Amino acid sequence: MKKLVLIAIVLVSVFSCGQNKRPILGETEFQKTINAEYKDATTSPLKDKDRKSFRGLDFFKFDSTYVVTAQFKRVENADWFNMKTTTDRVSKERVFGVLSFELNGETFNLNVYQGQELMGKEGFEDYLFLPFLDQTNGNESYGGGRYLDMKIPDSNEVIIDFNKAYNPYCAYNDEFSCPIVPRVNYLKTRIEAGVKVFKNH
Repeated sequence: MKKLVLIAIVLVSVFSCGQNKRPILGETEFQKTINAEYKDATTSPLKDKDRKSFRGLDFFKFDSTYVVTAQFKRVENADWFNMKTTTDRVSKERVFGVLSFELNGETFNLNVYQGQELMGKEGFEDYLFLPFLDQTNGNESYGGGRYLDMKIPDSNEVIIDFNKAYNPYCAYNDEFSCPIVPRVNYLKTRIEAGVKVFKNH
């Protein structure tokens, strides 16, 4: 009898530990990676109260329609300008190139930017910033638009995967200073891909 009780206690303990250590949610590698990052106190932009109850971000379902091949045209000798942010800070940026692509039978253009400060940091020398607005903003997705990361391409063709679009950190915590998406990067269409508006469950 004592053995049975002991086994029951061990099983309950194991089950409880399993309950507390919830698996990282996500259907794609990108979704699992960003959920793990946001769950980790050392890398998460979430407020402590939100992170403690965080189970995972909401995403549009992966859709290969939003993986597009874009033509990349480098902009030579572009002037540096002050990109506004959600705080008083400005981010020194320049238009590095223009991406042209087709989506659902329409042609769109997006400016891709290079940050002066970031290009001097180790590991970010070839980093490019691709922010955009679209017609899901303020409803299914964050009102301030979303971001994509890019590297300086070695050809005039680039794959844009909108399924990897993510929210600025200030969508989760107003302590962050986030670049405001330039209006020129407004896509007059619905980008039903990537991270949705944040609602902690």
